[in-house]
Amino acid sequence: MTKRIAVVSGGTRGIGSAISIAMKKAGYKVAATYAARDDVAEEFSKEHGIAVFKWDIADYDACVEGIKKVSAKLGGHVDILVNNAGITRDGAMHKMDAKQWSDVIETNLNSCFYMSRAVIDSMRDHKFGRIINISSMNGQLGQFGQTNYSAAKAGIFGFTKALARETASRGITVNAIAPGYIATEMVKAVKEEVMKKIVEGIPVGRLGEPEEIARAVVFLAADEASFITGETISINGGQHME
Repeated sequence: MTKRIAVVSGGTRGIGSAISIAMKKAGYKVAATYAARDDVAEEFSKEHGIAVFKWDIADYDACVEGIKKVSAKLGGHVDILVNNAGITRDGAMHKMDAKQWSDVIETNLNSCFYMSRAVIDSMRDHKFGRIINISSMNGQLGQFGQTNYSAAKAGIFGFTKALARETASRGITVNAIAPGYIATEMVKAVKEEVMKKIVEGIPVGRLGEPEEIARAVVFLAADEASFITGETISINGGQHME
């Protein structure tokens, strides 16, 4: 059987790198996209044997062309899409400018449409697909200084449910994962006193690991998860329960 192709946006760093690595170990051909840090991407590709592709996921045309390049290089259509890439441009509403708002909405939410639109026709034709959107606990809870980020991540939940309804009859599932505080470089860089408060608010008493998010992605991508669609899996150590 030909290996299925998985695309992971923002797949060379943080949670994305863990997802890319886990998907490769699970037997997929993996393409990891990135927007900056060529040095990091090249080192990641060399170390893990994963193809990397650079494009701006906030640009619709770039996404369409990027997916074409992935298919050409890896020799097939994209079966699994993991919309993981995201940015922050934090600031209280009374200090936030329009660019801080639009940059985050474009990259974190609109890119889910851009990337999904670039693969959906092929998935429908082949009657198989997995779209997995990485949202955030802050899209469920809201967060001070993150009206842009929280709005984008909350929007992913509605996007996921609507697309799941549209595609279920074509063998395509669409699900979301909402991570809590995960031990990425960005999170671990916060001040010690802030980190202490964060951990105190997590019932299991620790940060999550990127690999814990990756394992959920691998599960949702599998044939065995074909009856799960339109759902959100919260992985936050009990910090937020619905």
